Amino acid sequence: MNQSWDVVVVGGGIVGAACARECASRGLKTAVVESGVVGGGATAAGMGHIVVMDDSPAQLALTHYSQSLWVALAEQMPDDVEFERCGTLWVAADDEEMDEVRHKQVVYAGAGVATEILDGDALAEEEPHLRRPMAGALLVPSDAVVYPPCAAAWMMREAVRAGATLCLPRRVVRAGQGCARLDDGSELHAARIVIACGADSMRLLPEIPVRKRKGHLVITDRYPGLVRHQLVELGYLKSAHSVTADSVAFNVQPRRTGQVLIGSSRQFGDEGTAVDHAILSAMLERAKLYLPEIGSCSAIRVWTGFRAATPDKLPLIGPWPGDETVFLATGHEGLGITTSLATGRLVADHLTEAKAEIPAEAYLPQRFYKRANAGFEGAAQESNAHA
Repeated sequence: MNQSWDVVVVGGGIVGAACARECASRGLKTAVVESGVVGGGATAAGMGHIVVMDDSPAQLALTHYSQSLWVALAEQMPDDVEFERCGTLWVAADDEEMDEVRHKQVVYAGAGVATEILDGDALAEEEPHLRRPMAGALLVPSDAVVYPPCAAAWMMREAVRAGATLCLPRRVVRAGQGCARLDDGSELHAARIVIACGADSMRLLPEIPVRKRKGHLVITDRYPGLVRHQLVELGYLKSAHSVTADSVAFNVQPRRTGQVLIGSSRQFGDEGTAVDHAILSAMLERAKLYLPEIGSCSAIRVWTGFRAATPDKLPLIGPWPGDETVFLATGHEGLGITTSLATGRLVADHLTEAKAEIPAEAYLPQRFYKRANAGFEGAAQESNAHA
């Protein structure tokens, strides 16, 4: 398949599908190369939380923008995407965490995100199965959930309908200088090659500061009404902030089926797909601390996946200075589902020289280019020093 394209997207997960959909819809001759199935890999392993996060102003801007794009598309998506605006409850266990709830509300209000503070009694009314007493929670009603594999599949169908070509199953073995070489020896030539294959991006561009961060998820049998909102402990913010330490946190999600999806864990240094039973046990014990009845629920599946993490917890979206033909759309860590639509928009905006709706400078890969050889920890230290 020695052909020429405007854009070749490497990766058929939700980020790659979103990029392909945007590029094809703007008239760019687009090809997508995926080695497995569309919506597999990290997409299939994710929770599907469409959440506004505020770890940094740039993260807040990107997640809020992307959530608005999800909401705008909600009526177009098929039923199997399971888009549900269940809202998120950031649960505070004590008075100290309630202070964080109030701070979080101020930050969200500044970005135009509607929230509501619940005291312990109001929280118990909203989620009667939570352990009592709890100090309260912050309700973010705009947050939603989706079923990621079907969301990615729908985006890819939309891309193909707009003229994109899907090359599957094919693996890109080398990408750069305007050429994507496939595992069958064929080559796809393009003005831009968008690397959107998550943690596998390091295989094609080893110098980028992206590392695998392993996570575990558990899904239960059907228990309708056990959980009504996405429930996340305020301590999640502390565990998610670390770029090196292993951690677990209470994070559960209601599914339309009545099942409950239980997370979450974060590990560096373990690149095996096997379940780490010590981590799994700690994660479930954490869940039972907040939701005691989860201990009596039947789990029907446990799995692992790999997030693509960067030192500053922001994705790499934009041209790679080392090769003007290479464009990155990776490093989203646990927010790839949420920020996929915004990533697709920013990629297509850049490639078509359109004005982006949000400032894109914070996500440009050039912020790491000069220190690409410093290693992940070195890049993290330098990033923090300039924060």
